[in-house]
Parts: sequence; structure tokens; C-alpha cells
Amino acid sequence: MKCLLVSRIDLPEALDCARRMKTAMEHAGYTVLLETDTADRLGESGHPCGRTDADFAVVVGGDGTILHTVQQLQRQIPIIGINQGEVGFLADLEPDQAWDFVKSLSSGFAVEERMRLSLLRDNMPLGDALNEALIVTTRPAKMLRFSIIIDGVVSERFRSDGLLVSTPTGSTAYAMSAGGPIVDPRVQGFLLVPLAPYLLSSRPHLISSNRRLEIRLESSKPAKLVIDGQKTVELGSSASLVVQKSEQPALFIDAHRNFFEKVDDKLRKL
Repeated sequence: MKCLLVSRIDLPEALDCARRMKTAMEHAGYTVLLETDTADRLGESGHPCGRTDADFAVVVGGDGTILHTVQQLQRQIPIIGINQGEVGFLADLEPDQAWDFVKSLSSGFAVEERMRLSLLRDNMPLGDALNEALIVTTRPAKMLRFSIIIDGVVSERFRSDGLLVSTPTGSTAYAMSAGGPIVDPRVQGFLLVPLAPYLLSSRPHLISSNRRLEIRLESSKPAKLVIDGQKTVELGSSASLVVQKSEQPALFIDAHRNFFEKVDDKLRKL
């Protein structure tokens, strides 16, 4: 089997883990392709992440490294993460248990799909998000005005410091910090969380991904869109964005970790 190996490159411990994993996998008969930046740090030849033909990917790092890898993949492949970050909610394996699990993948593995959301402006795709899309002002301490249109009906208008549009997977990230609920990742929906809304009645909404969701930015202040913390798009002071379910979900190798067990282990015990 062919594996794409990706590492967080600013942490020596992560690079050491990636180096050991590469050696062990090759001794076990895997073909290992190093992602370009990872290869540069390890002094070896690399392969562009976006054009990989690997069967699966092992990502050594935290959630940011996994999100970056998902963003780079033109064709989604199954991913398993080895935690070398702060919380690592998307990384199911700890370094001391990683090899025992990874060597078992040669006999086959189950895959879990995670919904991503796609954002469009004037029918032009802006990008896909596994965790969230964030709309915030480019001028600090200035509020933005939003209208939320669901199936052609204006459901809410409000002013706030910004707006998070999250997937269920992203509900345990920024959305949770902003007061949103924890959502089972098997739910297919969009979570809207206003950031510091002016009215107390502006609360988070969970909307089915089968509905047509449009977000209108109606403000005198310029704003920007940040996708998974990886990509930034300038929106100006007015924009109409359509949010829909992505045609390509992210794929994660099932490490037999119950979602609610991870919530307890990684979040409630911080």
C-alpha cells in the first residue's frame, strides 16, 4: 500500500515522529511518499500533496496540520492523524500508540466521511471548509450587519463582530469557543454562530444541509472570509454567499474512537 506522510514542520518532535514512522512503514513493506514541505525538513525528495496517488495519508501534527492537508488534497483520500498539537481533536492517535495501529492498515480499514461545506459567491466557488468559515471585519472593534436567508426566506437579521459557519466536525473548534453547541459529526447540517451579537436574541442555528442557505453581508465596513484558518478571501462591505454541502467529504480512517469519548478526553478534561 502507498502512504502519503505529512508532518507539522515547525515542531522537532513531530518531525522526529514522522522520520521514525517512515522508517518503520518502509520496513513493513509500505511505499511512503513524503509531502513536499515535510520532505524538505527531513532532507529527502518530496511529492506534491495535491496530486498524490497514495491510498491513505498519515498526518503527524495537530488539527491545523490536518486541516491544511485536507485543503491541499485535490482528491480526498483517507487520513489518520497522530497528535503532535495542543488538543488534536481530529487526530485519533497518540504517538505511543500510532505504530501498532498504522501497521494494521495493510489488512484493510474502515473509513468515516466528514461533511464539508462549500462557499460560493456569484456562482463562483470560494473554497471548501472541514471545520468552519469565518466572516469578520478587517477593521477591529467594528460590527458587521448580516441577513440569513433560508430557502429564500429571511430568517434573521443581526449585527455582530462576525459570523461562524461551521460543520458538525467544526462544532468542537472555534464554534464551541464562541458559545455554539457540540454537534454529532454524523449530523448533516450547517451551524451558524454569531460572534458577540448586539442582540441577545441572536442565537446559534443548526440548519439542514438540504436547505438553501444564503448569507448576505450588508455593512459599511469591509470584511473578509477565512476558510479553516487556511485561506482568506476579501469580501468588501457587501457580499452574498451561498453555503452548500461539498461534493467531496473529508475521509478519516476509523480508529475505533467514539466521538463522545473524545469529547470527554480532549475537551472536558482540558
